[in-house]
Amino acid sequence: MVVEKLPALLEEIRACRLCEDHLSLGPNPVLRAAASARLLIVGQAPGTKVHATSIPWNDPSGDRLREWLSIDRYTFYDESQIAIIPMGFCYPGRGKGGDLPPRPECAVTWHKRLLQQLPHLQLTLLVGQYAQRHYLPHWYGNITENVRHYRDALPAGYFPLPHPSPRNTLWLRRRPWFEEEVVPELQKYVKKILKVR
Repeated sequence: MVVEKLPALLEEIRACRLCEDHLSLGPNPVLRAAASARLLIVGQAPGTKVHATSIPWNDPSGDRLREWLSIDRYTFYDESQIAIIPMGFCYPGRGKGGDLPPRPECAVTWHKRLLQQLPHLQLTLLVGQYAQRHYLPHWYGNITENVRHYRDALPAGYFPLPHPSPRNTLWLRRRPWFEEEVVPELQKYVKKILKVR
């Protein structure tokens, strides 16, 4: 059996052109990982700002996510602690109601190989429906119920979250229990796992 090295794998992924013909802005795989990471964030796919900067969660969604986690940008981008591996590594393009779904090729082609190189993970945050549909052992029918039942996912090492996009502000406003009850629990887990400044 060939033992794969994470730096070589990341280089291979960043050179990936598998869905090039389907990407309106062209390929630019955006992800971050180090073998020592203890927390994994699995989101959806880069938006245009992330595509342009090659920095994951470098947008208002990322600002809100960092607020939920109660960590600063320095900690958030510390690869030695946090891996960021979206369901789709490249910006998928624009659809009628916003960005298109992440390209399906990424997760099936790369996720298993990446996870094999992250032996110290203690918790995986599943941000949004695509990550949850792919990874959650139990699907409760919608994001609200997945998040409400987040404790059911913890034994498998997962913590489901809604997407922190400004588009979800109404969802958050209608469900005050998320920020009142779930976010403080999330922060406890993150603080226990990470060396927070």
